[in-house]
Amino acid sequence: MIRFRLTELIADKAFKERRVVTLAEVAEATGIHRATLSKMANQPGANIGTEVIDKLCKYFACQPGELLMYVDTEGQ
Repeated sequence: MIRFRLTELIADKAFKERRVVTLAEVAEATGIHRATLSKMANQPGANIGTEVIDKLCKYFACQPGELLMYVDTEGQ
């Protein structure tokens, strides 16, 4: 299953910039609906398109591998 590291990236940005970064702020800056960001943050295995991933990589200045993580769920 693919796990999004959105929450971690937001926390890292907030720490680096020494301020609070909200989902609403990310939504406004990227043009991604807040509900989509919330789904990414809270629903493991959410189905998100590459356009959204592209916008988030641009916003966080990161590579897709920093946003996405594969988690092996077999045997659970």
